[in-house]
Amino acid sequence: MSIPVLDPIQDPEAERLIEDSRARAGTSMEQRELVVEVLVAVAFALVAVAMPLLLTADGDVALGTSAVLVVLYAVARQVGFEIGTGYTCPFLLVLVPMLFLVPAPLVPAHVAAGLMLGALVTRSRARRLGARAVLALGQSWHSVAPALVFSAAAVAAPQAGDWPVYVLALLSMFALDAAIAAFAEHVGLGVPLRATLRPSLWVYGVDAALAPIGFAVAWLAVEHPGAVLLELPLMGLLWLFARERSWRIDQALELSSAYRGTALLLGDVIEFDHEYTGSHSRDVVELSVATGERLRLTAAQLRNLEFAALLHDVGKIAVPKEIINKPGPLDQEEWEIMRRHTIEGQRMLDSVGGVLANVGVIVRASHEQFDGTGYPDGLAGGAIPIEARICSVCDAFSAMTTDRPYRDAMPAPLALAELRRCAGTQFDPAVVAAFERVIERRGAA
Repeated sequence: MSIPVLDPIQDPEAERLIEDSRARAGTSMEQRELVVEVLVAVAFALVAVAMPLLLTADGDVALGTSAVLVVLYAVARQVGFEIGTGYTCPFLLVLVPMLFLVPAPLVPAHVAAGLMLGALVTRSRARRLGARAVLALGQSWHSVAPALVFSAAAVAAPQAGDWPVYVLALLSMFALDAAIAAFAEHVGLGVPLRATLRPSLWVYGVDAALAPIGFAVAWLAVEHPGAVLLELPLMGLLWLFARERSWRIDQALELSSAYRGTALLLGDVIEFDHEYTGSHSRDVVELSVATGERLRLTAAQLRNLEFAALLHDVGKIAVPKEIINKPGPLDQEEWEIMRRHTIEGQRMLDSVGGVLANVGVIVRASHEQFDGTGYPDGLAGGAIPIEARICSVCDAFSAMTTDRPYRDAMPAPLALAELRRCAGTQFDPAVVAAFERVIERRGAA
């Protein structure tokens, strides 16, 4: 398996999975995860032992060739690219030649030996030898399907005419590996299946690109087994890429943390500047995220929605306090000043840049209305970002159900009735419907 392209800044779900994986790496496995990993490892061990006993192992293999292939697998194990809940390595560079140089029923045992050796090397560097090295058995499942295909097809030397067999072996490897990984991560770690399988598309795409390189090496190695050592320079290059990727992930996680810290700091500034606005913003955050989840927004949209809900009133810092705190209705001139707070909010967030610049677009649109009569740009319908449409509904509900200097809070049922009345004019009807379900669920809870 090999290099996926996942940017934690652009994909908060990937960020969360990588952070969780890093946190687990330094701790003992929880009981559920340990039980699942042991089951997967034991099941593989039974299959690896049964295959040589039940299947015909044509040909033989020199002890030196076996040792070199096992060591190469251990080397490939050191080239780890972080992805999702763990890492992935360029094993296919070694697996393809191994399928031609080792009798197919013995391939899973060779792979397991290589992975266990690689795990022992990794753990010894960390001064933590233990169960995780043995559980490398469970990571060897990817070798079973292609070994079975090669055994059934009685493949010997590489032949261009056998390409359908090679394609079947590759696809079967992808299918079995994805199934085992999804089972282990979903049952053992509680990772949603979608989050497990999505990164696999990148992994298997790069694996498919590495397969011809492994085939070319196998073509040479059938006559000259030492040719497998030609893969070492490529593995060294991939190791450098893996180090660079790890550094980029570190930087991305730090930057993401900085964006979140900046957003929280600005939220604190809002609360310090005006207590009502601050507490109101926190309420809008909670309601907005719940509504966004109900509408099945992506992880990136939910992250932007959370920040926008927290900071939708940040521009009010620039509004004179006598206007913000006025006990009665605002006059026309005061309204003109007040309505500029969304523009000021966008300007502030643009000055931060990055993710918060994207949030600034939502903040600017947070007082647009569905029928196009809002401010500052008169956007309508789908031209208003969905995050801004959600903020608008949640902002209005929170404002109506909170005491203000010039009126008492409105009961929640009346506030919901007002949202329904304005659905299609001020508010997006789909967002209002989703918001109602959120409130109803909270009431039931």
